[in-house]
Amino acid sequence: MVQFTKLRLSGFKSFVDPTELYIDPGLTGVVGPNGCGKSNLVEALRWVMGETSAKRMRGSEMDDVIFAGSAQRPGRNIAEVEISLDNRDRTAPAGMNDTEELLVARRIERDSGSNYRVNGRDVRARDVQLLFADSASGAHSTALVSQGRVGALVNAKPAERRTLLEEAAGITGLHSRRHEAELRLRAAETNLERLDDVIATLEAQLKGLKRQARQASRYRNLAGHIRRNEAILLHVETERAKAALEQARRGLADCEAAVRERTRCAAAASTEQARASTVLPDLRQREASAAAGLQRLLVDRDNLAREEAQVAAAQARAEQHLAEIANDRGRAGAQAEDAASALERLESDAQSLNAAATGEDEARQAATRRLDEAAEAAADGETALGNLTERVAADEARAAALERRTTELAQRLERLKGQADTVAEESALLERSPADQKALSDAAAELAAAEAALNAARAEAETAGASLSAAREEENRTREALQAVQTAQAKLEAEIAALTNTLEPGQSDIWPPILDTLSVEPGLELALGAALGDDLSASADEAAPAHWTTLPPYGQPPALPAGAEPLAALVRGPEALTRRLAQIGAVPDTATGVRLQGALAPGQRLVTREGALWRWDGFTTAAEAPTAAATRLAQRNRLADLRAALPETERRAADRAAAHSAARDKAEQAAGAERTARTAVDGAFGAVAVARDKQAELAQKVAAVTSRGAALEETAERLRGEIGECEAALAQTAGDRSALPDLTAARAEITGLRAQLAERRAALSECQSAVDRLARESDSRNQRLAAIDRETESWTRRAAEATQHLEALQGRQVEAQRELDALAACPAEFAARRDALAAEIKDAEARRKMAADALAEGEARLAAADSALKAEEQTLAQAREDRVRSEAALVQREQALHTLAQRARERLDCGLEELLEQAEVDPGQDLPALEEIESKLARLIRERDNMGPVNLCAELEAADLDREITTMQSERADLISAIARLRQGISSLNREGRQRLLAAFEKVDGHFSTLFERLFGGGRAHLKLVESDDPLEAGLEIMASPPGKRLQVLSLLSGGEQALTALALLFAVFLTNPAPICVLDEVDAPLDDANVDRFCTLVDELAEKTETRFLIITHHRMTMARMDRLFGVTMSERGVSQLVSVDLESAEELRESA
Repeated sequence: MVQFTKLRLSGFKSFVDPTELYIDPGLTGVVGPNGCGKSNLVEALRWVMGETSAKRMRGSEMDDVIFAGSAQRPGRNIAEVEISLDNRDRTAPAGMNDTEELLVARRIERDSGSNYRVNGRDVRARDVQLLFADSASGAHSTALVSQGRVGALVNAKPAERRTLLEEAAGITGLHSRRHEAELRLRAAETNLERLDDVIATLEAQLKGLKRQARQASRYRNLAGHIRRNEAILLHVETERAKAALEQARRGLADCEAAVRERTRCAAAASTEQARASTVLPDLRQREASAAAGLQRLLVDRDNLAREEAQVAAAQARAEQHLAEIANDRGRAGAQAEDAASALERLESDAQSLNAAATGEDEARQAATRRLDEAAEAAADGETALGNLTERVAADEARAAALERRTTELAQRLERLKGQADTVAEESALLERSPADQKALSDAAAELAAAEAALNAARAEAETAGASLSAAREEENRTREALQAVQTAQAKLEAEIAALTNTLEPGQSDIWPPILDTLSVEPGLELALGAALGDDLSASADEAAPAHWTTLPPYGQPPALPAGAEPLAALVRGPEALTRRLAQIGAVPDTATGVRLQGALAPGQRLVTREGALWRWDGFTTAAEAPTAAATRLAQRNRLADLRAALPETERRAADRAAAHSAARDKAEQAAGAERTARTAVDGAFGAVAVARDKQAELAQKVAAVTSRGAALEETAERLRGEIGECEAALAQTAGDRSALPDLTAARAEITGLRAQLAERRAALSECQSAVDRLARESDSRNQRLAAIDRETESWTRRAAEATQHLEALQGRQVEAQRELDALAACPAEFAARRDALAAEIKDAEARRKMAADALAEGEARLAAADSALKAEEQTLAQAREDRVRSEAALVQREQALHTLAQRARERLDCGLEELLEQAEVDPGQDLPALEEIESKLARLIRERDNMGPVNLCAELEAADLDREITTMQSERADLISAIARLRQGISSLNREGRQRLLAAFEKVDGHFSTLFERLFGGGRAHLKLVESDDPLEAGLEIMASPPGKRLQVLSLLSGGEQALTALALLFAVFLTNPAPICVLDEVDAPLDDANVDRFCTLVDELAEKTETRFLIITHHRMTMARMDRLFGVTMSERGVSQLVSVDLESAEELRESA
């Protein structure tokens, strides 16, 4: 099998840098702290083997496997994982088996999906999944084992555990292929159903098309009558339109004369209106100039009033400013006086504080000396008290410890004596109850008998299975034969139904063609079709538009040339065709027809069976494609042959159906026998299990009694030693307690030292308070002197600022007074300007009134001229409207004539002058009235419309549809054959899968029992198929009995027992069908040291016995020690994993050589 040699990662999860993990033979360990990225290695292996679920990769989408970035590194857009496989034994699939090394890589790009490559060549994900499935590995195989996988195996339903057997049997790939075959079978059956529906639909369409072809013939006859009557109707309407056109032209000439007269009158009125409007612009200019002058004077008057208001406001502001300046000067003077008073007060305070500081340093030094002396005395007292207290506490602790030790030893001695009594009693009980070896021998014999019965039941089941397979093969063979004859019968019935629908007239055929009444010998269809052609589509009913009239035979018809046989002797038909058939001769070949053509009398013609035609007037037609009439005649003969062959086909179908029914009954009987045999096998399995349980239970009892006796003896010896040790320790403790000193005098001394220390501490506190008080008083005086300095500086600055402010206010007062004096002279100037403007405004108003009166007179004259011009223009507009209406009437008449021409061109494809020719009427012939023509045309159109929709291409469409139906029926036969082959293939896969699964079950069960006993150091366990008689659908139940417990299902065991049992089953699968790699992700976590040792020993043996390479992720020190090599995963940079390795085997060899 292929071997895994190296795993390479780049940009995958936390492994941002290219990282290589070598997977060498033996045990490879991976260690590291939690969260460093160890499990990412397992997920990379699962991902490259075809994992498609982002949830199983611990992500919300597959792009989450790409490195997302860290604090120091940006994220990546691409992740790639590559696995190297050793294919030197050439066991890879055929398409990949051309090299000794396979490089399987999976690459994903963010937002673009992933792709797979094998040796650089793109492949499908399915190909990669099948590659690993065929080698008993893959993304979901038991080769990848984690704590969660062990727990899932424990909690899984029996049906879910069947995948273990499928992997052990090596049918995982076979199971996938069977699933694909079943999907193809269901798709093929669905396609067959759809094809049958389509064929039925097409056949119904073909029936409708043939009926539409007959309707088309009648439609054409009615269309000819409608065409002729439409031509007559259009001719009559054309004559009427021409007369109306001439009358419209005369009316237009009268309207043109009236328009010219009214235009002359309107021009005179327009001249008068222009003369009146010429004077108005000058008058409007004069009036506008006068109004503008008056407006300017009014604006000047308003501006003068605003200036007066602005001056008054300025005077008020100046007066208010002077008052504010006076107030500011008063405040500045007060501020200067306050500054002088404050400075005097601050100087007095500073002098007082400096006087109080005299002698301060000597008082502080004396207080400090007294404080140091009191502190030294208190420290000496504390040291003496501490030393004495420590010595007394040590002696008291030793006394308490010896007291506790004495109590503990007494309790332990009592407990050991009780255990010794219990061991003695149990030993006496075991001596009185010896083990039953005879019952164990009897149980072994019963187990051998049950196993023999099981082998016999298995042999019968295999025989029944072979019989069932043979019966099912026979059933499939008879089914295929029945389907073949049913297909032939269906084709016959479908062709008969199609020909019947085509040839036999229905109720909807009003005038069936005369062709349907003919009876022609096979081989003459082409001849009759060439001789009569489309004439055969006419009806024998004389009420039809095109029909055959029955005439009496000729009295003495002209004879056909010698060598020609009349068709009347070869064709049976109605009397209406007697004259025609009597003058048509059948000749054997083309040469005879050419030779006899010159001897034909008027109306005679010759035909051959191939369809060649020679007419009396020299017209000749070669034998080519058959006509519609010939085809219809051939179809009638074909229908007769099919009806004759149908009974034989029905008889064959009945025989095949009976044979298939018998084979099916036989297969059902064989299936019943096979189920009975399998039930017997299950019963034998149960009997073997019961016998095995009984033997194991008895053996366990015997072993338990023996081992318990030895254990009790060892326990009694140990207890005797411990009792002696406990008694010696009690004696030693009693001696130590008597050697302890008396502590009463020491405790009294401690009390005196504590009182003396309290007095010294009180004196120390008083000295400290005096030193602190002197320091506070000194600090307070210094802070007040600093505050006085700051306040003195502040008041000095304020006095200077007040002086400067007074000087500035004096200047501002002088400026404000000067501005107020200038504003006092303005009111007299404003009064003089206001009187002058009033006089100018009065003169301007008089001039504007005169100009406005003159303008009103000019506008009145213009309004009168406008009214006269408007009246003339209205009269002219009316005349023009009359002319337009006349022109419209003329255009309408011309358009009507043009419309009639267009109708003639669209409907009849001719001009107006050709209408009489189209109507087949002579130019001088009297025509019916218009109403009569319209009535007749409406009746014909109504008769045509009553026919409903008519498909004029029905004959061509029917031929195309018939060919399409034939093609689909051929495809249906191919599809039926493919379905039969798929069913046979699925049956073969099921049979092979059952055989390999049962064989694998026996091997896995044996290995599981052995491995269970090794991991538990005893006990027994076995596997059982449940829930179905079919091994491919059955579930796998695990029955286990650890040492000292009864046989029970896996879910009832403890957590550690469940883990060991699940590992035993997984390793049993490996022994049955070893995988190239096994990944164990912290499966030793729930195990204690003893079980971990057994687990590691078993893994070592599996690695040596099989070619499986183990990759083990662990935190357990014992497991690390058993590895051949170790890889460490670290995360020195947050969010980025790195891999380091140590080859322990090489290291040991190096140490030994040194």
